[in-house]
Amino acid sequence: MIRVPFLDLAASQAPLTAELDEAWQRVTRSARYVGGPVVEEFEDAWAGASGVGHAVGVGNGTDAIELALRGLGLGPGDEVLVPANTFIATAEAVVAVGAVPRFIDVDPATMLVTPEAVEAGTTPRTAAVIVVHLYGQAADMTAIADVARRTGIAVVEDCAQAQGARWNGRPVGSFGVAGCTSFYPGKNLGAFGDGGALVTDDAALARRVRQLADHGRALDSKYEHPLVGRNSRLDAVQAAVLSVKLPHLGSWNEQRRSASRQYAERLSGFSGVRLTEQSPGSESVHHLEVVRVPGRDEVRAALLAAGIETGIHYPVPCHRQAGYLQFPHQDLQVTEGSSPHLLSLPLFPGITGQQVDLVCDELLRALEHQTATVGTHRP
Repeated sequence: MIRVPFLDLAASQAPLTAELDEAWQRVTRSARYVGGPVVEEFEDAWAGASGVGHAVGVGNGTDAIELALRGLGLGPGDEVLVPANTFIATAEAVVAVGAVPRFIDVDPATMLVTPEAVEAGTTPRTAAVIVVHLYGQAADMTAIADVARRTGIAVVEDCAQAQGARWNGRPVGSFGVAGCTSFYPGKNLGAFGDGGALVTDDAALARRVRQLADHGRALDSKYEHPLVGRNSRLDAVQAAVLSVKLPHLGSWNEQRRSASRQYAERLSGFSGVRLTEQSPGSESVHHLEVVRVPGRDEVRAALLAAGIETGIHYPVPCHRQAGYLQFPHQDLQVTEGSSPHLLSLPLFPGITGQQVDLVCDELLRALEHQTATVGTHRP
């Protein structure tokens, strides 16, 4: 029996049932299922929440990154810096436009890309860096933006795990030329299926991405296609769902912060657990509660036996995936040294203090058992 699920979407969505039903009825009454006012209203709201002038709804977060790179004119002959410890979609989008991902390492405390890694990874072919705000925490955008200006590369932000996060009080997605996000159901702001968006203050880039996402269609003509585009549009049903959920994002993120604080209070004194540290300038939204433990797979099995679900983000770094072995990378000591120890604990809006305590009790029990039987070391 599962006592603590890794993710419980119903816990936060149940109170919104009436609003979500009305949103569905609004779309069906309008019969505007692709585009239209429902999508436009959400785009405006998401641009405002992101602190930028423009938002373009697209089919998913991977498309958002790919379309951002295409909109910037990147392609064959270009390199894009990508942190090695991210979901494969970040690198996949680079390959999709014909560019080359160059994998760079991350900070051992925060697991985020650093300005030093960006500068060290830049080559004469580097055209851009994709900064991933991993686990819900914002990377040091002040310093990274400074490096990008000095080296002449573009900054694209991958905000899929950081909806609502801020760096020095400013929303993620508003620092680079474009911010990209996914509305996959498990995200802090999740739809009822796939969805994504690109945000930017560059009106010309927003127009170009909107065209590329709609078959390269001219914005003022249904039958003219001046660009070679593709089909990647946020549908009205998902936009309606997201519009209902967006006003609750702040309170949901605060519930995540509260649970994360409880985890830190319970686990920070135990030498077998290494918490992911928080940067002083980052206002994290704690999409994931990632710790590093020795004997990760045995610990995870013990937790599951106790009815506690966990995740791993990510067991195989991008540069070790079979399809990506040919791409260049830095010395990736942090990424490679951390990946065997990463463990994601349950965290979601609505998780109770009792559930967090149960997870901590069972985690510490598993680690103490491991220490008593085979010994341990700090991951």
